[in-house]
Amino acid sequence: MLHLSTPRLNLTQVTEQDWPSFLQLQQDPVVMRYVSDDRKEAEIRQIFNSRLVRWELHSRHWLCLAMRDKHNGMLIGFTGFVRGEDDIAEVGFILDSTFHGQGYGYESLHTLCRFAFEKCAMRKLTATVTVGNIGSKRVLEKVGFQPEGILRENYFLGGVWQDDWIFGLLRSEFR
Repeated sequence: MLHLSTPRLNLTQVTEQDWPSFLQLQQDPVVMRYVSDDRKEAEIRQIFNSRLVRWELHSRHWLCLAMRDKHNGMLIGFTGFVRGEDDIAEVGFILDSTFHGQGYGYESLHTLCRFAFEKCAMRKLTATVTVGNIGSKRVLEKVGFQPEGILRENYFLGGVWQDDWIFGLLRSEFR
């Protein structure tokens, strides 16, 4: 099983035991404000099940890692990436709102990027963020992601078409 660590976190592939926490985050309106409208539990379960599939270096499905506090084992959130074409992967992360603004997003994403570039030979990482999600934008920029554009009216959320910010990070730019 894949295991990454940071000074404060253990990052491990999700297991069935992570289902209650995954469900809780997916149903938290603060966490999901810029991510998704309300979903039925069955739809969330389907998403979760797709992340339980064994992941290997060349897999084309999401690597989903649970972020846990090293000292008390508390689940803080989830992070991961999905490999696309031409050695490009899209990253994503969600954190329990209790832990917003404490550096966990940066810490976990920086470690995930290092893994993607060094172990998985990714050439580029991308991220899509709904315009207005300042917290996620700041995390991405702190890690070194560069804004690459805006996709206008790209995502239907909250009953209206939302714009998306697109970010990219090249292996040669990662520090």
